[in-house]
Amino acid sequence: MDTIWQWGLEFIRTVQLIHGPLPDALFKAVTFLGEEQFYLLLLPFLLWCVDFTIGLRLAVTFLLSTYVNVGLKDFFAQPRPFQLDPSVQLHPASGYGLPSGHSQSVVVAWGVIAAEFRRRWLWAAALLLMAAVGLSRVYLGVHFPTDVLAGWAVGGLILGLYLWRGRRVEEWLRSLRPSERVAAALLVPLGLLLLHPAKGTASPLAVLAGMGVGGEVLLRRVGHFRAAGPVWQRVARYLVGTVGILLVYVGLSALFPAEGEPLYFTLRIVRYFLVGLWAGLVAPWLFVRLRLAPPPAS
Repeated sequence: MDTIWQWGLEFIRTVQLIHGPLPDALFKAVTFLGEEQFYLLLLPFLLWCVDFTIGLRLAVTFLLSTYVNVGLKDFFAQPRPFQLDPSVQLHPASGYGLPSGHSQSVVVAWGVIAAEFRRRWLWAAALLLMAAVGLSRVYLGVHFPTDVLAGWAVGGLILGLYLWRGRRVEEWLRSLRPSERVAAALLVPLGLLLLHPAKGTASPLAVLAGMGVGGEVLLRRVGHFRAAGPVWQRVARYLVGTVGILLVYVGLSALFPAEGEPLYFTLRIVRYFLVGLWAGLVAPWLFVRLRLAPPPAS
């Protein structure tokens, strides 16, 4: 591995020959497209303003991909470049390096979006984003090139599985009784968490459980939410919904215990579960009540 790491460091130093204020700002902006905070804004936008069903499909695939990424990182336990040479670090990062979570996530997220909307220009944009985000992780010195390649490969595998079997799984879930779907929404994330209990796995699984339960309750109690309507309604929905997410995500983070304090792990699960519940149930219900969305389909 030492030989691969040394080659990777040389590759990073070569890329960083263009290092300067403008390239730094550009690559930091690009790398934000793979951050948790960005997806916290993107996924609700799809759910509430574009297509609720496609948003749910993407959310489930993305959250499971995040779980897989954390599990693989903890399994391989590979260092990041700046842990071997601090001079290459241009951006903060924590945890293990292999595979790159940003590179994996961008393949899954934009691959699903391009596949669902079936537009050639979306595939072109998706491929460009995949390349740009991967390159940004290398330029910023937070991943070896091999981390990025592994992230692309794992992301491509998950995307392929989604395209191959996603609809079959969806049809199977629809064949279950409502109570069975709620049980699955809770028990599957719980089972996965028990397999690998960690801070990085608890977050996506808690959101997944919250969205799963919320989506089922919304369907049964309110009706199928439609992300349709004029532009002003969509903008209003996004603003109102995003404020709610931030209140839960940021507000509870300030109120709940910090890492290392008692009940931190449990309340972290609660916080992310509430984020998923807000996105999948409370916000759509509120939009209908405030007449910011069309009446539910009968």
